[in-house]
Amino acid sequence: MIYFIGAGPGDVDLITVKGRDILAKADIVIYAGSLVSKDHLDFCKENVVTYNSASMTLDEVIEVVKENKDKIIVRLHTGDPAIYGAIKEQMDELDKLGVKYKVIPGVSSFTAAASVIKKEFTLPSVTQTVILTRVEGRTPVPENEDLENLASIGASMAIFLSISMIDKVVAKLRKGYGRNVPIAVVERATWNDERAIIGTLDDIAEKIKEAGIKKCAQILVGDFINCDYEKSLLYDKSFSHMFRDAKK
Repeated sequence: MIYFIGAGPGDVDLITVKGRDILAKADIVIYAGSLVSKDHLDFCKENVVTYNSASMTLDEVIEVVKENKDKIIVRLHTGDPAIYGAIKEQMDELDKLGVKYKVIPGVSSFTAAASVIKKEFTLPSVTQTVILTRVEGRTPVPENEDLENLASIGASMAIFLSISMIDKVVAKLRKGYGRNVPIAVVERATWNDERAIIGTLDDIAEKIKEAGIKKCAQILVGDFINCDYEKSLLYDKSFSHMFRDAKK
């Protein structure tokens, strides 16, 4: 059995209890060494065999699985493996081989980044939608998902894998939103050396260049970062629901 486990955004204690329990039983761990903390390996059993997938191809990863398919194998991904985890191509190969697998979800870096700046993506009267996306680079995006088009919706946004192209990101966001909006860049959220920079489309590019942030950062965009909002009806004393009667 192979388990695709989300290791979380950085802090080793943000892996799920289920994920850590399986990790502790693993015979083989293939981990994304460029992004996943090696401290996770401290929870493995003594004779575990580990592979750093940062230097491996898809074929090489699958070959390890083929040679050890009767063992417990953990494929340890950063954040949540369903978001930019490239697990679909791995699972397709496992299907061809008849190898069983399960996916154990994890805490994504976009929610970790929001926790660092102590903000909520979904605020009544502001936005009820969060868009997770990236700007096109070496990997293209579908034409109708161009960052400018998505920004025109006005929803909260979390932009992955794009900090090295901050000027391009800002230019597209400015066209899409049509105004200056709040923006936050969170580097290495939940790691010991995390940093957060708050600004607007007018000044964020210069701020992060001065800070020297070039990788491992989330870009959060939208009014939710700094705005007035309406309180939720869920806790409003005049609002009734199945668990509570309205108070007069």
